[in-house]
Amino acid sequence: MKTNQMSVHVATTTRKVGDKVYHSHLLRHSFRENGKVRNVTLANLSMLPDSVLDTIRLGLKGEAVGPVGTPFESRESRPHGHVAAVVGMLRKLGLDRLMAVRPSREKDIALALVAGRLINPGSKLSLSRHCLAETRMSSLAQVMGVEGATESEFYQAMDWLLERQPKIEDALAQRHLTGGCMVLYDVSGSYFERSADAGRTCPLAQHGYSRDHRPDLLQIVYGLLCNADGCPVAIEVFKGKTGDPKTLPNQIAKIKERWGLEHIVLVGDRGMITQARIREDVDPAHLDYLTAVRGPAIEKLCAAKVITPSLFDERNLAEINHPDFPGERLVVCFNPFTKEERERQRGELLEMTDGKLREVNRACIRKAKPVRGKGQIGIEVGKALSAYGMAKYYKVEITEEGFAWRRNQDLINYEAAADGIYMLRTKVPASQLKAEDAQTNYHSLSQVAWAFRSLKGMDLQIRPIHHHLADRVRAHVFLCMLAYYVEWHLRKAWKPLLFDGEPQGVHNGKRHTRRTKEGHPVMSFHDLLNDLKGLVMDKVVFHGATAPVVIYSPPSSLQQYALDLLGVSHVA
Repeated sequence: MKTNQMSVHVATTTRKVGDKVYHSHLLRHSFRENGKVRNVTLANLSMLPDSVLDTIRLGLKGEAVGPVGTPFESRESRPHGHVAAVVGMLRKLGLDRLMAVRPSREKDIALALVAGRLINPGSKLSLSRHCLAETRMSSLAQVMGVEGATESEFYQAMDWLLERQPKIEDALAQRHLTGGCMVLYDVSGSYFERSADAGRTCPLAQHGYSRDHRPDLLQIVYGLLCNADGCPVAIEVFKGKTGDPKTLPNQIAKIKERWGLEHIVLVGDRGMITQARIREDVDPAHLDYLTAVRGPAIEKLCAAKVITPSLFDERNLAEINHPDFPGERLVVCFNPFTKEERERQRGELLEMTDGKLREVNRACIRKAKPVRGKGQIGIEVGKALSAYGMAKYYKVEITEEGFAWRRNQDLINYEAAADGIYMLRTKVPASQLKAEDAQTNYHSLSQVAWAFRSLKGMDLQIRPIHHHLADRVRAHVFLCMLAYYVEWHLRKAWKPLLFDGEPQGVHNGKRHTRRTKEGHPVMSFHDLLNDLKGLVMDKVVFHGATAPVVIYSPPSSLQQYALDLLGVSHVA
C-alpha cells in the first residue's frame, strides 16, 4: 500500500432544507492512497465565527504572515484584565442567575452596572462612555454584550434591578445565613453634593446626624446586614434624619418574616441596640443580641467598685452580673493601650485648655484695653473652654474684673476609672457563647465598618449621589452593595496578594519584604486592579482575512497568579 500525504484544509459544504440554507465547515486531512484521494474529517468547525475560520484557512495555507513580515493589523485595543477578573468573579458567584434566569438586555446592563462600580466608580453617564464603539476605556461593553448601551438604558436597568432587590437579598440570605448564626448590622449615611439638584428634590434627602462631618448638606441613611464574616446580604435606605435605633425594626422583620431564621444573634453597637429597642423590638421577636454598654453605665459601675482593676489580674477579660441588667451576661473587657491613649489625650487637651484660659486671664489684667465686665469675660472664657470640648472638667468663678478657674478633679477621676474598659451585654448562655467568643464576635462589627469605607471611599464611591428620584437612589445604593459583594469575594481570594488582606496580628513577612512567599509583589486592592488593566484585548485582522479576530496579550506571572487565585480566565 502506497500512501502520500496531500493537505489539511477547511472544507465548506452547503445544503438546503426547505427555505433554510445550512453551511458546514469541516477540518479535513486529504491524502492519496493507492492512487485514490481519501478524506478524513478531523473536526467540525461549523460553530466557529467567520473571522476565526478565515484565520485558520490562512494559517493552513501559510499566508497568515504577510509579505512584509507583519502578521496582522491591530484595529483596536482595550484594557481587559481588570474586567476579566471582576466579571469572572461576578459570574462565578452566580450573581447573573440571582438577578434573573432568562437572558435580557436589562439583565446584561444591570450586571455591567455592578461591574462598573468596581472598574469605573463614577456616574452612569461616565460608564456609558465605556460602551461607545469609538472609546477604548475598557472591554466591559464587549465582555458583557452591552455595546452601545445609553445612559437612558442604564436608568431603565436600575429600575428593573430595584424590583428584584427583595428576591436577590432573599437568595443571598439563604446562601450566607443559617439558624443560630451571628448577623451583623450597622448604619451609615452619605450626603448629596451642594451643587446637585438631587439634594434639593429627593424626598429621602434630609438634614441629620452626619458621620461625614457635613451637617450642612442633605443626606440619606442606609443600614447594612452582613454575616459574621462581613459578607453583605441586604441593604436598606432611610430618610436622612432617621436615627440609628429606628432602622432596627425593619431588619428584624427581614430576619424573622422574610427569611424565617430562628435563634439569630443580632450584633450591633450600643447606639443601635439600645435598651428601648431590646425591650420593644428584639425581645418580642425572640432574638438574641450582642451589643455594648454605654460609657456612663460603665463609669457608674466603676464608681460603685463593681468593676475594679483586680478583675483583670489574670487576663483582660471578666464576666459579671448586675441587677441593672437582669438576665443578662456582662462581659467586661480591658485594653491597656486604649487606657494609655485616653489618659494621654485627656492630659494634652486639659493642658491646651489651661493655656487658653491663661491667655484670657492675661487679657483681663493687661494695662491696655483690658477685658472687663462679667458678660465680656464670660464670653471669652466660654470660647476658651469650648475650644477643645473640655468645659465640663472646669469650675469657673467670674467677677467684673477677672475670673478664677480650677479643674474638676473629682469628675476627671470618675471618668478616668473607666479608661480602657468596655462592656458587652448579651442573653446568650455561656454554653453557646463563651466570653472570649462574645468579644471576638463583637469586634466583627469592624467588618461592616470596612464595608462602609469601601462603599463611601474610592472603591465604589456611593457618593456623590447623582439621582433625585427616591427609587433611583435606592437602586444606586443597592448596586453599590452588590458591587461590594463582588469586591468582598475578590479580596478574600486575593488575600495572599493584598496588604489589607492580611489578618490583624499575623506577621508573615508581607509587610516587611513586600512580597509573597512565591515572590510576587504585594499591593493594595486598587493597585492590583490597575495592574490587571495592562492585560489587553485586541481586535486584529490577519493579512488576507476579511473579518477581525480577538486576541489577548499574554498575562504576566503576577497577572496570571491573580487570575488563578480567582479561578477565572482572561479569555472570554
